[in-house]
Amino acid sequence: MNGYRIALIPGDGIGVEVMQSAREVLGAVARTFDLRFDFTEFPWSCQHYVDTGRMMPEDGIGQLRSFDAILLGAVGYPTVPDHVSLWGLLIPIRREFQQYACVRPVKLLPGVQSPLALPKGTDIDYLVVRENNEGEYSTVGGRSYAGTPHEVVTQVSLFTRRGTERIIRYAFELARARGKQRVTSATKSNGIIHSMPFWDEVFADVAAGYPDIESEQMHVDALAAKFVLTPQCFGVVVGSNLFGDILTDLSAATVGSIGIGASANLNPEREFPSCFEPVHGSAPDIVGQGIANPLGQVWSAALMLEHLGEPEAARAVEDAMQRTLEAGIKTGDLGGSANTAEVTAALVRELSSVAR
Repeated sequence: MNGYRIALIPGDGIGVEVMQSAREVLGAVARTFDLRFDFTEFPWSCQHYVDTGRMMPEDGIGQLRSFDAILLGAVGYPTVPDHVSLWGLLIPIRREFQQYACVRPVKLLPGVQSPLALPKGTDIDYLVVRENNEGEYSTVGGRSYAGTPHEVVTQVSLFTRRGTERIIRYAFELARARGKQRVTSATKSNGIIHSMPFWDEVFADVAAGYPDIESEQMHVDALAAKFVLTPQCFGVVVGSNLFGDILTDLSAATVGSIGIGASANLNPEREFPSCFEPVHGSAPDIVGQGIANPLGQVWSAALMLEHLGEPEAARAVEDAMQRTLEAGIKTGDLGGSANTAEVTAALVRELSSVAR
């Protein structure tokens, strides 16, 4: 029996609700595949910030270091500024544990209607790889003469050769491993004069080492349009921290709902634990109503299983999701009438019926 120590951070709002769904699904996985999950739950959240003045304790990173993986819910609340909640919890986890590759699958699942007017039978199935540790999300910069007519604000983007090359190389390796025949680079070198031409140069250098994989670069505004017009043409898309962030929310919407978006914040070298989380937010407007879509959290748990070396279990979870949706059991954001508990119960039934 393989056993794994998993740190759970439910977070805020519906994060708590969908985390419970993920625990139930992972319980069914454990029974079906003879696995053991030892969960330790941490109350770190915006409520924790209100109570203590910190999103997590000073030794929070140290507490997480020994776990095999981190499963995160959703973080955010209207009374706590977003930059406080993000930089107080998620970004330290990503950076201290060198989770430099954020991988987000974009797939139109059976039984889900895309809002796009696409030809019948169009298949949307690609990956977005986002640089997760540097780029536009840096702490370099500042404000001078605040609150006066002379106020000056600087925000410096930070691109290193090491960081840029490793994320682009990871995208090509992922494309090769997954059988995706094209890697598309998101750039804006016609307007951003230093960082993006540098990104393009590194992309070209790395692409030369993968002659078996088609490569292309595309300005991010045109790429956003193509995500809407021809999403079926992509295999793996790689972008900087900011570009990847924006593109993945857009792509999640094109496959039915941001509620099903999943992501993996990976330390590919496995020197530190990786973190898995849904793309959606804490949705305070629907908290306590029992209608949150649990699929983003469950799919993130499947990505966690794959990273832990349990691909059969990961595929079983994804198959259970597909069969549940095909049966018409889906939440309101996907056009259904099922609640969170009903979708979760259906997933557990599907997993319990898997014959090994």
